[in-house]
Amino acid sequence: MTPVATATAIPASRLHGHHDRPSMVSVGTIIWLSSELMFFAALFASYFTIRAVSPELWEMNTELLNIPFATANTTILVLSSVTCQLGVFAAERGQVGRTGSVLNVKGWGLREWFILTYVMGAVFIAGQATEYAALIAEGVTIQDSAYGTMFYLTTGFHGLHVTGGLIAFLFVLGRTYVARKFTHEQAVSAIVVSYYWHFVDVVWIGLFATIYLVK
Repeated sequence: MTPVATATAIPASRLHGHHDRPSMVSVGTIIWLSSELMFFAALFASYFTIRAVSPELWEMNTELLNIPFATANTTILVLSSVTCQLGVFAAERGQVGRTGSVLNVKGWGLREWFILTYVMGAVFIAGQATEYAALIAEGVTIQDSAYGTMFYLTTGFHGLHVTGGLIAFLFVLGRTYVARKFTHEQAVSAIVVSYYWHFVDVVWIGLFATIYLVK
């Protein structure tokens, strides 16, 4: 087998021996996400502290939450982590686009899975905006009470993080269309974005349980 054929057979994410050492971008992202985890931990601590001194206020306002709607919205976000990881698997094997029809899901590449993930994330943000509108109509605002302040701070900051993830997906997808070939660096970018997306999903699961389920 010629050297050219050997290089072609190796997935783009593993070319040039990059798999033998950790990517500095990946390590840096993990360290940054650790600091973000501390930020959300502080929000959780504030939420539980203020809730402990105002249990009646929390009981009155949590009755206004649309739990079935929030559950459906949460399911969409959690499933988007699955589609995101499927996109990462495609990137690791060097498949940037689909093979065959768009209806052939088994042949999807990084682009198709990341586009689907983007759409699901956008639906989640739209659902959150819809919920905000309904709560504001009920009189639950950020300046109305301590409950409103903590509800919008915790869910709002998370929503900003999701929006940041959506922008990152556009960046990764844009690079795949601009570049002439799929490279190791593009694969690393896809993996790093998946780290971030899984992080915001896990944080939301904690927020959902805290805000909607814990009585």
